[in-house]
Amino acid sequence: MAADTPPNTAGHILLDLQNFTVLRFVTQVDEDDDNPRFSEHQDWPPNLEGFYTRIDILHTLPAMATADPAKEMENLQISKTKELKGTEKRDTLIAIEKKYQQQWADSKIFEIDAPSIEEYPLDSISAEELREKHPKWFGCIAYSYVNGKLHAGHVFSQSKVEFGAGTARMSGKRALFPMGWHATGMPIPAVADKLKYEIEKFGRDFEGYKEEEEEAEEPAPVTTVKRDDVTKFTTKKSKATAKTAKAKYQFQIMQSMGIPTEQIHLFADAQYWLTFFPHLGQQDVTSLGFRVDWRRSFITTDINPYYDAFIRWQMNRLKELGKIKFGKRYTVYSIKDGQPCMDHDRSEGEGVGPQEYTGLKMKVLEWAPKAKEALESKLPADASVYLIPATLRPETMYGQCALFVSPKINYGIFKASDKEYYLVTHRASRNMAYQGVFAKEGEIEHLTDISGADVVGSLVNAPLSVHSEGVRVLPMDTILPSKGTGVVSCVPSDSPADWITLMDLRKKAAYYGIEQAWAELDVVPVIDTPMGDLIAKSLCEQLKIGSPKDTVQLEKAKDTAYTEGFYKGTMKVGDYKGEAVETAKPKVRKQLIDGGLAFVYSEPERKVISRSADECIVALMDQWYLDYGEPTWRDQALEWVANADGKGLETFGNETRNAFEGVLNWLNQWACARSYGLGTKLPFDPKFVVESLSDSSIYMAYYTICHFLHADIYGKEPGTLNVSADQMTDDVWDAIFCRRELDDEVIKASGISKEALQTMKRSFEYFYPLDLRSSGKDLIGNHLTFFLYIHIAIFPKKYWPRAIRTNGHLLLNGEKMSKSTGNFMTLEDMAKKYGADASRIGLADAGDTMGDSNFEEDVANQAILRLHTARDWCEETVKNKSELRTGEYTYFDEIFNNDLNALAKETIAQYKETSYKLALKAGFYDLNNALSFYRESTASSKMHVDLAIRFIELQCLLIAVIAPHWADSVWQEILQKPQSIQLELFPEVPETDASLTAARKYIASTASSVNSAEPRS
Repeated sequence: MAADTPPNTAGHILLDLQNFTVLRFVTQVDEDDDNPRFSEHQDWPPNLEGFYTRIDILHTLPAMATADPAKEMENLQISKTKELKGTEKRDTLIAIEKKYQQQWADSKIFEIDAPSIEEYPLDSISAEELREKHPKWFGCIAYSYVNGKLHAGHVFSQSKVEFGAGTARMSGKRALFPMGWHATGMPIPAVADKLKYEIEKFGRDFEGYKEEEEEAEEPAPVTTVKRDDVTKFTTKKSKATAKTAKAKYQFQIMQSMGIPTEQIHLFADAQYWLTFFPHLGQQDVTSLGFRVDWRRSFITTDINPYYDAFIRWQMNRLKELGKIKFGKRYTVYSIKDGQPCMDHDRSEGEGVGPQEYTGLKMKVLEWAPKAKEALESKLPADASVYLIPATLRPETMYGQCALFVSPKINYGIFKASDKEYYLVTHRASRNMAYQGVFAKEGEIEHLTDISGADVVGSLVNAPLSVHSEGVRVLPMDTILPSKGTGVVSCVPSDSPADWITLMDLRKKAAYYGIEQAWAELDVVPVIDTPMGDLIAKSLCEQLKIGSPKDTVQLEKAKDTAYTEGFYKGTMKVGDYKGEAVETAKPKVRKQLIDGGLAFVYSEPERKVISRSADECIVALMDQWYLDYGEPTWRDQALEWVANADGKGLETFGNETRNAFEGVLNWLNQWACARSYGLGTKLPFDPKFVVESLSDSSIYMAYYTICHFLHADIYGKEPGTLNVSADQMTDDVWDAIFCRRELDDEVIKASGISKEALQTMKRSFEYFYPLDLRSSGKDLIGNHLTFFLYIHIAIFPKKYWPRAIRTNGHLLLNGEKMSKSTGNFMTLEDMAKKYGADASRIGLADAGDTMGDSNFEEDVANQAILRLHTARDWCEETVKNKSELRTGEYTYFDEIFNNDLNALAKETIAQYKETSYKLALKAGFYDLNNALSFYRESTASSKMHVDLAIRFIELQCLLIAVIAPHWADSVWQEILQKPQSIQLELFPEVPETDASLTAARKYIASTASSVNSAEPRS
């Protein structure tokens, strides 16, 4: 490097991947400069033939003359995304895109309104009739959270609505696509609090931070998400959802987001996030040319008094309807934060809920000698100690033959009441302390610890078991301390794991250090199933399970035994003999609990970590909750999702519909308020704040009228109707949203003019219901299902959502996106690297299914060349159209014309099916292939001028949904059309001629055969 390299520069390193050498270190690169100034002038190596890559330097570097090169290399954050070799064509396209984005903004082309009450007085025409005259389309996405920049995954989901809006516009509809911002909940305050701590520790600009030598952590093992209760629906997240990060401190995460170090301290104020990221988000979305009506943007929480009033109205009405209730319920809870930990409050465990077990009280009748010695003088003389297995199958307890503990676990003995003590893991005791199990709420009275190995051999009472004399405690090495209580009931008739473990113990009693007789109690059939009354034995034999270590096969056997027993089984013993297991199970559980032989125990289904780094428990607490799962309400939602009459919810496939039905069949009560975080205060209990998934369920209705209320996203500038937030009472919201008559009483009480109220009501009536909601499939488990539930509760049926489209996660170049590996791309990066239209083509090409989709940078890169070349050809063709042929069509003209008709029909049909990858194929790739065939076929006679021009027009109209900038530039500049292509409709084309289609295929096939038969030189 040159000695005079200035400080605080950035740049990149060019690496030769063939010889693994550094070819060039480039510095002084301006972010927007495509012609960097080199510290040592060198040209690109001429003959590397692709065997090179560029490592982008994302952090600024000190002057290299005094820096430690090795240290600087360690500090580089590298990007694994692909490097563009030349940018001239891209830059030409971007210049065009910026021009048309400005034109669209100046003309307010995406600002969509309902027909006014001046055109059609409110009471003169119904909303349905108005939509017949003036068709509409209303779509939106789940609004983005303002805790960072938008990335490729965000824009992929957004693109589905964007393409839907383009399709609707070109189908002659008033297409409304608004976009707001979400700030409710704990995530922002949690990271703001972290920054406050780090500022105190390191200084305002973190100048006191010194890099610490940290031992590299072993990667976490890959585990499969397992269901304990097979009657619950779960989703297994794909590999694209895994998140990794190397930054230890929050300020380092902020640096990796591109926030200058000297500005990071501002983010210690939670409110600052709300002013910083929405602007960047809007700027980035606009850079891709999205058809968003930005007048209707807003941000949540009480920072916006209008939205605050809207949420207060929603919560009041839900309470009046009996949908919000108050009482004790099990909920995931953070002891550290002192409040429920909802999905958006978690750094790990999103979607995890409480899992209820039956905690069986198995009293110790006789301690094993080692246990007796270990506990001597540590327990009161009259103490009754119970081992507490947590079971999901209380109906099988008649068949208990033993009780399992792990010799590897150190258990605790905890005081439950004056004379009762429970032996469980320490983790389980934390849950019990907040569930009314122990004497004092939130207090754990720990007497002593004891090794599971010492407890083996003890005799315990087994409630309901036919072995009334008691059963022995036996060792089970596969018990996890992170699940249940660490104590497991042994029912070998119905549990494959219990069966195979018991058989292993019988064979190797000496090895395990137990007496043979302890494992020899008779195995008693409990449930009759289609696979017999000893289903565990049958499955172990069928799946050839020979050891407790066959965990994969045992998991399969467990699921089968559970489902067969629960859904198809009949009780063989006990008070409910002859009854179906499905009906007997709750009765047996109640019998155990009412008899003091068991209690309800609950814990998170899987590990949950709050954003304050606390491992969460389940607490039984008084709280406000939405009564999801209430039978009548649930059945309404299930009927809407089923869409049996074709008038319900469109899900674009059974996979999404089945997922909704699965969630609706298990989802129940949901805490709707918390004591900490940003948001709206619960109007009937203001010490609580409405949680983030409960204030984001019907905001689509707010989109229809918010621009009348405020001109900025914060509600500080009045909107077009000059209405104050105080005037937006519950009765006003009811009148606007058609829940009550808009009468003189509402007008007088609110002080809002009749015309203003009618204007807002018209807008809602016209645009509602929502025609399309697009989101990632992972939100079916909460956000999207809540969205359905609350619409069904609040609005009349005609305003319930019409369609939900879900997509999988987005891979980048076939791999999961990850900042730590460098395979990551923000929306800003995408737009700068490939421009708008090429990026949009890449997004459309990525896929439309619920499986993981893949944004291939090669596709976007190749699209730049295709678009540039196509535009040049269009320009050249129109310029020289006088040289083209005129007159009657030839046979090849007829074939090409027929191809254009067929591909236009196919493209439009795929757009309307929301199959954008297939629409892109037909309307861009196949269309250009048809042109190539026609040009080759007419090489000697030249193309017909009418067909050449028709092709260009069709190409513009068919690609305008996906690549609108390119289409509009060709439409207006080359074809000299008088208005933007954004105002045009899909073309109406005649029916295709099957004989011409067949002829074209035959000619193409014959030509291919001839070419392949030609001798090669």
